[in-house]
Amino acid sequence: DMVSSIRHFGVRATEVNLACMDKEMTNTMVSDVLCLSPRLTRTLSEIVFHKTKGNPLFFSQLMMSLCKDGLVRLSLSRRRWEWEEEKIQSRKLPDDVAAFLTSSIEKLPQEVQMALSTLSCFGHATNATLIKALEGKCGSTLIEPLEIAVAEGFLDKVDDTYSFGHDRLQEAA
Repeated sequence: DMVSSIRHFGVRATEVNLACMDKEMTNTMVSDVLCLSPRLTRTLSEIVFHKTKGNPLFFSQLMMSLCKDGLVRLSLSRRRWEWEEEKIQSRKLPDDVAAFLTSSIEKLPQEVQMALSTLSCFGHATNATLIKALEGKCGSTLIEPLEIAVAEGFLDKVDDTYSFGHDRLQEAA
């Protein structure tokens, strides 16, 4: 596996196993994300738990999607977050994380989808130097669309390295 390969080269790696969250932990996460009392977020977190089954990756992607789509939004007049429970409840989502991530990627502009697809062929993380070399060889822009993917939460960028935050994101790309 990838962690064993990394360790083989003398690189220290820490594995973090994320278990699914229960209803209470989901409510704590929603409460923390929205900076509201758990009492106020309970109904939203129950809907989110039902839709994500407590999967942490699915949870984070769903929360970002709800904010992007305006179903969870900041009310300046009330000075707090508010949401539309009925619309969130009735929102149709794929049954698994991979399908949800794929459908989220499909909403991105075509050039961003192509850049993510290209990047996914080079493993979990890729240096900008390699990406720039690819741009020169294939004649298409990659860095600019990848910056959009970073802004949308599909990639992480540290220094000059673009990486997928989760293997499911790389697979979906």
